[in-house]
Amino acid sequence: MTATTVPSVTVPRVTVPGPPQTGAARQGEQPLKALLTTQTRSRRPAGHDAVATWRDLTERVRSAGQYPERAEAERITRIVLSTLGGHVVGDERVELAQALPEEAASVIAAQIPVARPLTAAQFVDSVAGRIAGATPATARWHTGSVLSVLAALLPDDLLTRILADLPPGYALLFGRAELGLASREKSMPT
Repeated sequence: MTATTVPSVTVPRVTVPGPPQTGAARQGEQPLKALLTTQTRSRRPAGHDAVATWRDLTERVRSAGQYPERAEAERITRIVLSTLGGHVVGDERVELAQALPEEAASVIAAQIPVARPLTAAQFVDSVAGRIAGATPATARWHTGSVLSVLAALLPDDLLTRILADLPPGYALLFGRAELGLASREKSMPT
């Protein structure tokens, strides 16, 4: 067998926090392709909506947000997912990427994790800042349109863990006020 020289290829990586290590690859650092294998996608629990393609996802967002054109739904979906991508970390980030169509997973995985998550209101303001002419009310609509579709796609345990890691108020953005109340009640002193 002969050796072949292959040009360097840049593969996006998702870094999952773990103990520092030396060597070529740190623990928890996985190429995006590894996150998106067909084998892992098939582990979605029965009873949850399956969205096989980016087009399916954006069509659901178009319908939820009542956008006249799918192109607008695609643009809004990318903006909201890219804002969300830095706020979901660890195993939840990996599982979120695995539960979404590859293009959506790429948007999530391409984001650098934030040092401190934004409050729900700051998150909506951040979305508003990325959409020309958006007001806080329209940004809230856009955010809710995308995140409520995600909530229908994700296993309940994953959504619960994601919301537990985010500041209070995100459950409403995902259309799940009851989950926000449940997590707050657990943290209240008795």
